[in-house]
Amino acid sequence: MAQEELSKLRIDKQFTAKRPVRKKMAVTLVVASATVVVAVLVSRGLFTPTVEVECVTVSLVYPSQTFTLLNASGYVVAQRKAAVASKATGRLEWLGVEEGSRVRKGEILARLENRDAEAARDQAAAVLVTSRSSLDEAKVELQDATLNYARQKDLVSQGITARADFDVAEARYRRALAAVSGATSAIKGAEAGLRGGEVALEYTLIRAPFDGVVLTKNADVGDIVTPLGAAANAKAAVVSLADMDSLMVETDVSEANLEKVRVGHPCEILLDAFPDARFRGMVHTIVPTADRSKATVMVKVRFVDKDRRILPEMSAKVAFLERPVTPAEQKPRTALNPAALSTRNGSSVVFKVAGEVVVQTPVRLGSRLGELQEVLSGVKGGDKIVLKPLEKLKNDSKIKVAEK
Repeated sequence: MAQEELSKLRIDKQFTAKRPVRKKMAVTLVVASATVVVAVLVSRGLFTPTVEVECVTVSLVYPSQTFTLLNASGYVVAQRKAAVASKATGRLEWLGVEEGSRVRKGEILARLENRDAEAARDQAAAVLVTSRSSLDEAKVELQDATLNYARQKDLVSQGITARADFDVAEARYRRALAAVSGATSAIKGAEAGLRGGEVALEYTLIRAPFDGVVLTKNADVGDIVTPLGAAANAKAAVVSLADMDSLMVETDVSEANLEKVRVGHPCEILLDAFPDARFRGMVHTIVPTADRSKATVMVKVRFVDKDRRILPEMSAKVAFLERPVTPAEQKPRTALNPAALSTRNGSSVVFKVAGEVVVQTPVRLGSRLGELQEVLSGVKGGDKIVLKPLEKLKNDSKIKVAEK
């Protein structure tokens, strides 16, 4: 019986042959997968050493920077400005402007309560009418008195009338002459009174003294306005006005550099409010006095071209140039530090930072701009590129920006 049981125990050779084959295939698959993963990681630079680099930024420069003699800072100042007030005292009844309003010379900006001034003006006008009527009446009386006087004079010479009648006619004639003279003088007085009333009424109207722009509004409707502003809560100036055509940059130039500046010198003006714009300027005057505490002299630079964006009290920088800027030099150019350039395969390239790696970027070069190199294509202003070490870099090199 035991013999029969042992005879049933057999080894399946087909089964034992299949197990190593399957195991070998599994190992091969694992190795292939690992190879692919490693290749992907290598392609992504996981095993590439990180290079610590220094970077610079591609900038936009103006050609005028290469022939600038001197730089100075200052502020835009209106050379013609006024605090507009009233010559009369009264309550502000109407205000027709606000900050930024453009006004013309003689335009009414505000009005005070003026009913009393209007009444005085109308009274003076009525007195003038009465005086003119009195003159007309006096002239009629003079005409009649003149005729009567001539008649009595003729009759008395013929002995027809009494001398007493002639004397009465003569007296009447002389009174008529005096009446006409008095009426004429009364008219002149009435006219003067009317002009005074009109002037008093005009004082209640606040007009612009010149063409300009309203900078500030210092009073509102209902405020008491007085010429001196001495009363409590009274306002003197209603608005402040500036002539925008008189804007200049007032800048301080060191005494040591003053010999580099002359009247009519070409300049370029940069306003902090518009960093991408350059304004042509010219030295208008050199103020003939020095600031002892700062050892500087004020130089006023006028704008060659008018621009509505320019406002008083803006911060400005002035570059005094060797020569005027040509039209071709008024546009900015892209430039970079020449040390950031490298030659690969006979072409000029830079390594542009893209996150944690660099991209090898070919560039086309232009002319030199002082210490910088003009770039015609490949990069733009604001791009960050590697300055050094360029010899350790290639396309897609992993980098770390050095801390300054």
